[in-house]
Amino acid sequence: MGEMQVARSVADLRGHVAGWRGRGETVAVVPTMGALHAGHLSLVDAARAACDRVIVTLFVNPRQFDRAEDLANYPRHEDSDRAILGPRGVDLLFMPPVDQVYPQGFATSVKVEGLSRGMCGDFRPGHFDGVATVVAKLLLMTGADQAFFGEKDWQQLQIVRRMVADLNIPTAITGCATLREGDGLALSSRNARLSAEDRAIAPALHRAMAAAAAGLRAGDEAVQVLAQARDQITGAGFQQVEYLDLRDPETLVPLDRLDGPARLLAAAWLGPVRLIDNIAV
Repeated sequence: MGEMQVARSVADLRGHVAGWRGRGETVAVVPTMGALHAGHLSLVDAARAACDRVIVTLFVNPRQFDRAEDLANYPRHEDSDRAILGPRGVDLLFMPPVDQVYPQGFATSVKVEGLSRGMCGDFRPGHFDGVATVVAKLLLMTGADQAFFGEKDWQQLQIVRRMVADLNIPTAITGCATLREGDGLALSSRNARLSAEDRAIAPALHRAMAAAAAGLRAGDEAVQVLAQARDQITGAGFQQVEYLDLRDPETLVPLDRLDGPARLLAAAWLGPVRLIDNIAV
């Protein structure tokens, strides 16, 4: 296993990929914004198992932040991220400056209609346009055969799948299961910003969702079950539940009853941190 290389320009990135392609090797990409945790590493491991070469991208994408404060506060741990990835069999870390991704005069945006509406799309205007644009660019820059995304961002995953299909981008999109702490809290880079007190409260989100899922499976009325879960979340100490929705897993159309596969998705504020989660029902 060779030492991990670092590329900061698109030209350098493509030079590495061209060399691998010349040897008939397959390429995987794991797009990240850094502040890596075990969830990211599970994506790297899945990529390693699937392809000959693995690229991890580390780019805090300014176009997907709807609040300047959130962008400024987003955790950045470049040195420790590099140290964590070194032993994981990553071949190339792509860490471009902003002007490599959005050069002067950049004027193009990718928008996925329908799936971008509702849930995070309503509460973070423009967020998914920024995600779709940067993911399209990273897939085209890397030319990867396969890209790996966590299922924690379920709405994002469905948007990426739709975009890749619509734009004929020849990259297979693989979703990987959400990793959780022992108490059920979904791993997230944002968890590092939780105070000790809020960290103790945070698992209440997943607990309430799991209880709601059990109620739905037992045939209870969806409106009642979801209202009860919202009360449990705020009762535990969350300031606001932005949404707690039952949706079709692929189309994300809202469901008012459980009569087939469904996904329960939520976003809630705990102190200054916005936590999201989703589970299959």
